[in-house]
Amino acid sequence: CPRLAPTPSCPEYAVVAPMSSMARKRRRSERAAAHLMLRVGLLPAILIALADQASKWWILLDVMNPPRVLEVTPFFNLVLTFNRGVSFGLLDSDSPWSQPLLIALALGISVVLVIWMRQAETRYVARTTGVILGGALGNVIDRFFHGGVVDFLDFYAYGAHFPAFNLADSAITCGVIFLLAESLIAGPTKTK
Repeated sequence: CPRLAPTPSCPEYAVVAPMSSMARKRRRSERAAAHLMLRVGLLPAILIALADQASKWWILLDVMNPPRVLEVTPFFNLVLTFNRGVSFGLLDSDSPWSQPLLIALALGISVVLVIWMRQAETRYVARTTGVILGGALGNVIDRFFHGGVVDFLDFYAYGAHFPAFNLADSAITCGVIFLLAESLIAGPTKTK
């Protein structure tokens, strides 16, 4: 490149203007906000995952040893099931690839949730995303150690049973409902 001026064929001669102090402060501020949102969201994620695992191990080692149906109220039982599929037993398969694929899918979703959490504009969104993440991680841990998700909460009415679920499933469901509610309530008032 014989020319001293930058050209598309010779980008090494391009001059990059130094970042202004204002731009550096803004970048630092954005990074600090992202780290704050990450910390705000990871706390409920860790607490949910730990509580979920503690409840499942308690059910496995104490309450359901041996496995049985425990009637708690006229509409609620404690049971022990292993869901090898996704929500409500969908995609349940005995294929040797089903659990690794579901684990990979859940971990991929977890990465997306962490990115979303980092970019959250409010603590509410970061916390709620953390609740969903904690539930997802609780179920991933089950798939890894048990080959399926441990479900034990069985609600029913008039002989019809809702599919058994666990604390992680409840966290995911509540987190999604709260995020939807936030987007419906706060959505129209946001301006950019």
